[in-house]
Amino acid sequence: MELSLSTRTVDDHTVLEVGGEVDVYTAPRLRERLVELVEAGARSVIVDLSRVEFLDSTGLGVLVGALKRLRAAGGTLALVCGHERLLKIFRITALDRVFALYDSVEAATAATDADPGQSA
Repeated sequence: MELSLSTRTVDDHTVLEVGGEVDVYTAPRLRERLVELVEAGARSVIVDLSRVEFLDSTGLGVLVGALKRLRAAGGTLALVCGHERLLKIFRITALDRVFALYDSVEAATAATDADPGQSA
């Protein structure tokens, strides 16, 4: 399965919608896109994983790298992840304590709007 990436803006947030499989083969494309967003000035990024079918350790590494890059730039990163199979990966790796995880883009924008100082 291919990786699909699309970007939209919701209020002051940049939402990167990811679909398909994020693995050793497709993760570099995701990394490139996240780097581009930060370099273009995005500071409140929401990565919507709702349409992701598979996520491996390489994909997790890309997300951790994006979080570090955004924090260094004074920004925030939130993840939309409502599927139990993906949530389980975040729990097993204890990354559910590192990332701000939300059920929907609306919940993520509401939470970060309510607490703009949130560091995800």
